[in-house]
This record gives sequence, C-alpha cells and structure tokens, in this order.
Amino acid sequence: MSGEGKVVCVTGASGYIASWLVKFLLLRGYTVHAALRSPNEARKTKHLRELEGAKERLKLFKADLLEEGSFDAPIFGCHAVFHTASPVIFNFHDPQTDVLDPAIKGTLNVLTSCSKTPSVTRVILTSSIAAVVQSDRPRAPHVVVDETWFSDPDFCKNKAKWYELSKTLAEEAAWKFAKENNIELVSIIPGRVLGPMLQPTLNESVATISNFINEPKTYANATFSWVDVKDVAIAHILALEVPSAQGRYCLVDTVAHMSQIVEMLRQLYPTLTLPNKCADDKPLEPTYQISKEKSQGLGIEYTPTKVSLRETIENLMEKGFISL
Repeated sequence: MSGEGKVVCVTGASGYIASWLVKFLLLRGYTVHAALRSPNEARKTKHLRELEGAKERLKLFKADLLEEGSFDAPIFGCHAVFHTASPVIFNFHDPQTDVLDPAIKGTLNVLTSCSKTPSVTRVILTSSIAAVVQSDRPRAPHVVVDETWFSDPDFCKNKAKWYELSKTLAEEAAWKFAKENNIELVSIIPGRVLGPMLQPTLNESVATISNFINEPKTYANATFSWVDVKDVAIAHILALEVPSAQGRYCLVDTVAHMSQIVEMLRQLYPTLTLPNKCADDKPLEPTYQISKEKSQGLGIEYTPTKVSLRETIENLMEKGFISL
C-alpha cells in the first residue's frame, strides 16, 4: 500500500468527489485527516466512518473555509493536502457571500495553513473546467481545449456566471500564493462529474441527471464536459504519488450536448420517460474537444460516459432519488 505511514488532509471530506477520494486513500493505506464544517453531524459523516480502514486511519476535524487558522489542526503533521472544499451551488442569495468568499478566501486560508506546516510536500487543488472554458474564445467541434486555457473573470462577471467566477478566481489566487510561498501545487480540473454517490445528499452535477427523470419536459440547450467521479478521485491521488506531476490537469472523458446525454440514457433505459425537445429553438450549443494528453500521461484511464451514466442511474434508484 503506497500510502502506508503517510498522513494526508482532505478538506470538505464529506463531498461528492472528496468522499471517493477518502475511500481510495484509506484503501491505499493513508491516514486521512478529514476537515469538515460539521464533523459531529452523524448523517453527514456516517458514510465516511463506515469506509474500510476508517476506524483505524480516519480522523475528523472541524474547519470552516472562512475561519482563519481553522485548518491548522487538520493539516498539522500531514504529508500532503487535498483541497476539495468549495461551494458548488447555482441558486443563492448573494454571490459574494455564498459563493465567491468561501471559494477564494477558503482556498487562501487552507494554503496559509499549508505554508505554516513544513511537513506538507504537495497540495492538490480541486478546480473545475469552469476555470478553463469561460471566455470569448470560440468553441467548435474542431477546437481542442487544453491546460493552457483560462477562463476570463470579466466574461464570467458580465454573464453572471458566479460559480464559474469563483473557481476561476480561486485557482488564480492559489497559483499566486503557491508561487509566493514556495508551495508545490497541482490543480485537478474535472468537467461535470457523474457516477455513484457515497454521500447521502444529492449534489448538483448528479441532480442534472435525476432532473431528466423527475421533470422530463425539456433538456437545456447546453454542452458540458463529463467525467467519472472515481476517475477524478484517482487523478487526485496520482497527482500526489507521481513525482513528476505538476501544473494543471484537465479531466474529461467526453464533451456532449444535453441532447446527446438524453440519447445515451434512452439507449440504456428504453422505457424511461425522457425529454424529447430542447428548452429553446436556438441552434444547439456546439461541442468541442478537451485534450486528454496530459491527464493520460499522469496515468488516467477514463471510464466511458455511458458507463458513468448507468452507474449514476442505478445509484439514484438505490438511494431513492428516482424510480423507473
């Protein structure tokens, strides 16, 4: 087990990606410090406490993104830190308070704690493809997006894309702080994440799929990049364990319009009642490509999106979020 004897911290450990990350870290022998806003809420941590190896090597810590110094304790003595905690919400009252501050200030608070902890050798940041593709740069089927692309904050502001802005500014702040404080940083940049949930609550990306079934009227005229949650978790671990890992890594199996996702679901589950028309009459938002070269060099083998969709549906049924 490659992690035996090593201690790592995972922020936002009860989240969708983070839960799988904790699971795989424990299976590899790591001791995991799980930093959580509410570690004493049994319902939110039960799935973590029941993981294989959790009794021996999982420790829960209270930490808040907006509280300076609250990550000092969970990060103390750690070999590496996985910073996954950031609000993934699209319905909110105040974008600054609810989305931007937790993402940006939270990232800086975590990195500040890392800078005070000599044992930390590498920090792995969970970013998002939202920090890559939101700009005026044209996207079309022949366009290949790669890790050199960055979203434009002004573009995000003008379009009121607050989540996208939060991920863009948080990653920018992280790179600046890491450079100034000599922190070895690697950024993992997943597309929209699919696959089974370990946590009990429905998260935003999986809700996209459940909404097709629970409210089958129309599908959005939108194109997204898609990736499996287990692939994302494994990429985080490889970003730590592969000595040559550096910079940014886009993680996307495929780029597909929502109409294509609906068609995949229809092929998998022919009896499902699914939307058969787009929400508007405009030309369909174009697809594009995202380079896999760098992520595959890290060792990622992608789960096909159709497999991820099937596992998502089965998991949603098992948890009672949908019925077929």
